[in-house]
Amino acid sequence: MNRSALFFILVLLILSACSGVSNPTLTATSTQSPEPIIEEPSPIPTDTDEPSSPTLTPLIIKTEEAPPTPTASIVNVNYDGLPLPMDHGDYFSGSGVCAVCHTDMQDGTGADVSIDSFWRSTMMANAARDPYWKASVLAETMDNPDLSSEIQAKCISCHMPMASFTGLTQAENGTMFQGGFLDPENNLHSLALDGVSCTLCHQIEQDGFGQDTSFSGGYVINKDLPQGDRVNYGPYEVGEVQTQIMQGVSGFIPLQGEHLQESELCATCHVLYTQTIGSPSSVLFPEQMVYFEWLNSDFASNKSCQDCHMPVAEGDVQLSITGGEPRGPFSQHMFVGGNSYILEMLKVFGDDLQVTSSSDQFDSTIRRVTDQLQNNSAEVSITQIDSPDSRITLEVEVDSSVGHKFPTGFPSRRLWLHITVKDVDKNVVFESGAWSPDGAIVGNDNDVDPSAYETHYEIIDDVEQVQIFEAILNNYEGEVTTAVLQASGYLKDNRILPEGTEKSELRPDFSVFGKAVEDDNFLGGADRVMYSIDVIDNSSPGPFYVEVELLYQPISYRWAANLDRHDGEEINHFMAFYEDVPNTPIVISSASISVSK
Repeated sequence: MNRSALFFILVLLILSACSGVSNPTLTATSTQSPEPIIEEPSPIPTDTDEPSSPTLTPLIIKTEEAPPTPTASIVNVNYDGLPLPMDHGDYFSGSGVCAVCHTDMQDGTGADVSIDSFWRSTMMANAARDPYWKASVLAETMDNPDLSSEIQAKCISCHMPMASFTGLTQAENGTMFQGGFLDPENNLHSLALDGVSCTLCHQIEQDGFGQDTSFSGGYVINKDLPQGDRVNYGPYEVGEVQTQIMQGVSGFIPLQGEHLQESELCATCHVLYTQTIGSPSSVLFPEQMVYFEWLNSDFASNKSCQDCHMPVAEGDVQLSITGGEPRGPFSQHMFVGGNSYILEMLKVFGDDLQVTSSSDQFDSTIRRVTDQLQNNSAEVSITQIDSPDSRITLEVEVDSSVGHKFPTGFPSRRLWLHITVKDVDKNVVFESGAWSPDGAIVGNDNDVDPSAYETHYEIIDDVEQVQIFEAILNNYEGEVTTAVLQASGYLKDNRILPEGTEKSELRPDFSVFGKAVEDDNFLGGADRVMYSIDVIDNSSPGPFYVEVELLYQPISYRWAANLDRHDGEEINHFMAFYEDVPNTPIVISSASISVSK
């Protein structure tokens, strides 16, 4: 046996032993939003043109089958998580195969930047475990039972991509439910639960990038390469020794592919069109257009998706425990997004959801998401315009610093302004945008009546008006809906545009809808809204204290409540989780001023 072959076998033996070693974890404390002062709900209009005054109703959960008993305490959750999967399939391997070597990584300051310890607690890693996603897909299939298989196949193409792709190559239209990939007996179950994993993203070819065929899960992966000789793209050239080690351990050959750093890679799943069901004509609904929002902003010329969501580590990083020269810039596999609520749910019910992340790692990712939202997304400011004896007139401005609409992605997300005016004795004389413990916004028509919604405002002068930045979907008959596969358009989309966007030049697929179209103060990167507050009935001479908060929820109350239209296992699970994990909005930014009469 020659010397190089002996060295290679020794390395393999060492790495095999390493695979049983627990991966290091990050320790952090979850950032919690401040507890609000809950006031008695004000009357809420059900019609945006002629308001009436019903009262806010709480979320009611039907329980024909008893929901699962929670197995974790929100106050004290502590677990290690399951091991990462070590499966070898025809086209993909589980993330544990890669984590054997790509761990114990440090940046120039000595901080841990290990791929495995960062990725495993992200929404990407848990795309298939996401209880809200599973409940939503089940609801859509129950709405449209004749198309159940097709609906599942579309949804798993980006949430269970390794299992989905493998099934398609075997001429099988993969499914999730009833013996599908969520069933532990299914031979692709482990790869399915591994979510958006290493050997999926790093095998995507550049073919068709930015073209229509690449969107909605249209990523291209070479099916012709045999197991053991498949390639994994990365941003660097890899030497011969490291190439041999990686091929021997994982079965994949590292190959430089700079296209992994292009936004078009992310666009393969973050541009999604869905077919409208029930429409008399063929309609493709633009469910999320993150890439096009970015492409039509100033960010497209200087920042990619990866620049913000995979921030570069400080200094060079040794990428593998097998050696090799340190490389840089190294994009950390944080995948920082905006869905801290589901991450909290995954953390609290980790045992139920079979997560492979520790509770400490979830805390670290939640902290990073919260930091991103509070320090790198948007800022609110407030300016006194006028203060006659009977009124306080203010201008509130929201400035976005993200490279797409804010919020973006799945249309359950919303941002809103909560403004409170108190007199010198701290009595509340005006409040718009308060929220209830169930996650509903006081004054929001849609949270009371699923057929109504809150319009976009240029001027707010009543406590029953709330400025909410959101997407409101309509079906082909023009009715409000949260059933994505019934959606054919938008009644309202006033999500804050990214800097440099000209709203008049946007394509209908990712345009502005509703009254924000005619609002001259709703521009690329910002919105300004006036508040005219009547204080004539207040005997206080002043000063009055004004505070405004910019609040954010990944899952709006109505989007959660509407799932209760069906009774099914995944729906019941999510609704039970939703009751136990408070849907507390994150305070993105706040500002305050003192106003004299």
